[in-house]
Order: sequence, then structure tokens, then C-alpha cells
Amino acid sequence: QVQVVESGGGLVQPGGSLRLSCVASGIFFRLYNMGWYRQASGKQRELVAAITSGGSTNYADSVKGRFTISRDNAKNTVYLQMNSLKPEDTAVYYCNARTVGLDSWGQGTQVTVSS
Repeated sequence: QVQVVESGGGLVQPGGSLRLSCVASGIFFRLYNMGWYRQASGKQRELVAAITSGGSTNYADSVKGRFTISRDNAKNTVYLQMNSLKPEDTAVYYCNARTVGLDSWGQGTQVTVSS
């Protein structure tokens, strides 16, 4: 019954922007910490950005100053605004919803940065 659904991925040129969205249902969204992870081909999955239930944020060093995570509790949605995209940002991006004892993942959305 828990569903986490990402959208907004696609193909973009270097220097371009994308906004990813993640809608979570079947949970009390306000109580969950939300995060965006990514996994590039042949590499480990890594945390990109996270936002707590209280609104605190943190980012991987590689995306600081370029990406912004935010949440809209009224819409059960978390966003990842990605600016100044680089080829090394190419990966499948996954949305994660987490609280004590529960951990849910979306199916992933592909982001490809290429000229």
C-alpha cells in the first residue's frame, strides 16, 4: 500500500536543469525523512540530498550549490531541483522515504546529461 513514485527525469545537455518530483502515498508524510539517491552504471548507490521531517537539509559534496531539495507536505511531495548539470550526474535517481522501522523506495527515474 506504500507507494513512492518519481517523475521528471530525462535527457538534458550539460549546464541544463531538471526538476525531479517524488509523490509518496500510504504514509504519514509529515513524519518521514525524505532523500534522493542515485546510482550510475557500474557504481554504488549514493545519497544525493536529504530533507528531514523538520525541514533540515544536507547534500553530497558533489552537488552542493547546484541541487536543492525541498518538500511540500500538503502535496506529499519532495522535489530535487538540479541546475548546472554535468555528465557525471548521469544516473538513475531514486526517492526514499524513511522513518523508524520503515524504509520505502521508488522505482527510479533516469537522468542523462549529454550533448
